[in-house]
Amino acid sequence: MFAPSQNDVRRFFCETQRKRREGAPLTPMEALAADWIAEHPEYHAELDDLPAALAAVYDVESGRTNPFLHLSMHLTISEQVAIDQPRGIKQAFALLAAKSGSAHEAQHEVMECLGEMVWASQRSGLPPDGERYLDCVRRRATR
Repeated sequence: MFAPSQNDVRRFFCETQRKRREGAPLTPMEALAADWIAEHPEYHAELDDLPAALAAVYDVESGRTNPFLHLSMHLTISEQVAIDQPRGIKQAFALLAAKSGSAHEAQHEVMECLGEMVWASQRSGLPPDGERYLDCVRRRATR
């Protein structure tokens, strides 16, 4: 099982940003990450400074969005949709994207559901509830 540390994740995104900026070859995962980085120019300055990225603290009190968490969630959702896991997420995402008119906006909607699922799992100590997650996405697609 792949379990990167916080610094591993930050290095991955910063290195991907460097390669993207320089036009260097990217691995398939880096290519996917680079597409999401390109969609979020508000994060470029943070991704361009590895030492600052490694030292940054993103707590609720600071009011700063954690770009590494945000981009990681985009990657997670992209992978889930690509392999339809949990089963039905691909269709629910397609409906949500059609409704919103934007795959990017649909990802942000799904991100809310994903965040709720992870939070509930952490609070309860139970495994993530994929059905509840999928229901959340479906509700957003049909409201």
